[in-house]
Order: sequence, then C-alpha cells, then structure tokens
Amino acid sequence: MLVILICIILLILLVSWGKVNPFLAFLLVSIAAGLMLGIPVNKITTSIQKGIGDILGGLVIIICLGAMLGKLVAASGAAQQIAGALVRLVGEKYIQWALVAAGFIIGIPLFYGIGFVLMVPLIFSVVYKYKLPAVFIGLPMIASLSVTHGFLPPHPSPSALVVLFHANMATTFIYGLSIAIPAIILAGPVFARFLKRIPSEPLATFRAEELPDEKLPGTFISFFTALLPVILLMLTAFFPYLGIKNATALKVMAFVGDPSIVMLIALLVATYTLGTRQGMSMATISIHFTDAVKDIALILLITAGSGAFKEVLVASGVDKEIAGSLRSFNMPPLVLGWLIAAIIRISLGSATVAGLTAAGIVSGLVVSEHVDPNLMVLAIGAGSLAFSHVNDSGFWLFKEYFNLSMKDTFKSWSMMESLVSVIGLAGVLVINLVIK
Repeated sequence: MLVILICIILLILLVSWGKVNPFLAFLLVSIAAGLMLGIPVNKITTSIQKGIGDILGGLVIIICLGAMLGKLVAASGAAQQIAGALVRLVGEKYIQWALVAAGFIIGIPLFYGIGFVLMVPLIFSVVYKYKLPAVFIGLPMIASLSVTHGFLPPHPSPSALVVLFHANMATTFIYGLSIAIPAIILAGPVFARFLKRIPSEPLATFRAEELPDEKLPGTFISFFTALLPVILLMLTAFFPYLGIKNATALKVMAFVGDPSIVMLIALLVATYTLGTRQGMSMATISIHFTDAVKDIALILLITAGSGAFKEVLVASGVDKEIAGSLRSFNMPPLVLGWLIAAIIRISLGSATVAGLTAAGIVSGLVVSEHVDPNLMVLAIGAGSLAFSHVNDSGFWLFKEYFNLSMKDTFKSWSMMESLVSVIGLAGVLVINLVIK
C-alpha cells in the first residue's frame, strides 16, 4: 500500500507540478513501481510492453474510429443540424432542454473537447438571440457532454475500463444510459436554476460562423448517423432475448456486435451519408480522418501508459495484496473504486488518467469480491468526474469561453462536475441493489 501511495504521489507530482507528459510520467512511475515491488529488472520492460499491448489491442480501433466519426459529424454540419432541429421542435420556452438533448446526442459520438468547442457557438447564438443568462442556458448542455464522456462508450475512459475489467460494452452502455439521464437532469437544468444571477458576457471571439442551412445534411440522416453506434450496440444487447437459436445467425450477430465492427460500420455509413453524399470529396474526408487521429493521439498514449502501470502491479502480485488489505476497511468495492478515481481526478485533473489509474489499483477486487464489472466501470467513471478545478483543461475552457471569474467558475462548473460524480455513484449503487 505504501509503494502504491508513493507511486500515485509521484505520478501526481510529475504531471501537475513537473508538467511531465502523462505518457512519459506513467512509464517512469511504472519502472519505479517495478523496482520498489521487487520485480526482476529484466522483467520490468516485458511487463510494461505487455500492459501497453494488452490495452491498446482492444482499444485502438474503437477510439480511432470513434474520433473519425465524431470529426465527420462535426465537419459535415450534422451536429449543427441536430441541435437546430431540437430547438425548432420544442420552441423558445424549452430551449434549455433542447440544448441538453442536443448535447447528449452529439456527445455520444464526439469527444468532449470537440463537442465543447462545437456546441459553444450554438449556446451563444441562443443566448444573444433570446437575451438569456449564458451559464443558465449553457451549463446543462455542457453537463450532457461531460456525462457522456465519463459514463458511455465509445469514449476513451469507459471503453478502456470495459476492456480492463472484461465487462460487456453493450451492458455497460445500457447501465450507463440509465444513470446518465438523471445525472444530466439534476446536475444540468435543475442545478442551473440556481445560477441565473451569475454574470457572464461570452467573448465575441469565440463565436464561430455556422454553416448555411443549404449546406447542412438532412435532419433524419444527421440523427441516424450520429446515433448509429448506439443503435447497433443496443440491438446486439437485446438480440439474445429474442430466442433465436440458429448458430449462423448467432455467429453473425456476435461479429457485427463487436464494438470495433460497430464503429467501423458506423464510420463507413457516415462516410457516405455525411461525406460523399453531401458533395465532400474522399480527399477532404481523409484529411478530416487524419486530423481526428491527431486529436486523440495523446489520449491513446495516456491509455497505453496506464496499461503499463496496471500490468506492473499485476506482475508483482501487489493487486492481490491490495485487495486483501482493503477488505479490512470494510468499504464496498464500488465505493472504493469511485473514491480512488475521485482522489486522483482532484489531484491530477484528467478524468481519463484518474479512471485508468484507479482501474489498475482495484482490478483485483472485481474478481475476488465478485463485483459486476459493468458497474465498476461506471463507478470509476463517476469518480473520475469529481470536482474539476484549476488543474483540469475543462475548467479553463468553460471559464474562458463564458468569460467568468474564478469564483463563479467554481460555483458553476466545479459544482456541476461534483454533482454528476455523486449522482453517478448513487445510480451505480441502486442498480447494484436491483440486479443482486
């Protein structure tokens, strides 16, 4: 336990104080952990390489294809069409709820940073048009993006946790969806009612030009393409309950339902519906895909580094020691996973790093305590969203785009993230009681 504590403190200091690249920090901490835990020197590098290979082998396809899909949804104007359609559907009175729905739908295929930058211009256009408080209107939509980022595959952290815990992607998504909706409502529109008086004058610099209506893809195509990965995952989740016994059909469904194949199918469909069908050349589409991979390269490296750290812990046998030691705390494993992720999140700022580091520490508990791996994914995902503050890039994005003071950013953004985290844990514990 002391070695693990020292390694976590070292990781925190390297990333937050030393400003070391998280991937490099993970490698250094993994080597230090291996030495302190008594792993033979010649086996430390082998463990690191195995850890990197194991986690990236199951994730590279999902994360890269998900990034490409998100980039195409953004570049084609499909995200703008989705948001606009929702606002037109509900009218001015329920604009806030429309933006929440838009953020949720768009947040599923889009990575948080891309979704934030994409949605902020829409928020500001509504704020200026209807003379509404910016934080009151904008925070619920941002809450939607944050929740999907922390709870729902194919986002990097929940996807990586699914692989690490050998959970089921479709089941995790369904559980995550049932938790995400109340978390968004409570931490979004309900909480935002207390923020109407926060002064905010969004900077005109951040108001991007929207595409003209004639260049936008159709409403149905936009919704269908953005939600296709969700549709396919849900179909494969419900397929076993149809009672079909045909061996060939089961094999085909197992193949089509694999998350990598789901993302590939969705991307191929999007390449046509949002790309070539809209007059976009394959050369332009390829540029968008290349840019998307560049955007998530660091996420892949951080994920790889966390896999190395986890493998060193496993190779040393310390995960079993930790599992045995933690039993004496008499703390439920799901709560413990949430707490560790929350502490690392508050210390490091990165939700992805927090989630993946916590997973490496509690992975032994999932098997030894017979914990539902899908719920552990969500418990750690919820913990990884706790209290975002000055060491988190999301904190500064929100502050600068909405032109807020530090105090008001803490009152709005940091509190919203903390509410999402606590509500997420409560949802996990409720589901755990129901399914037992």
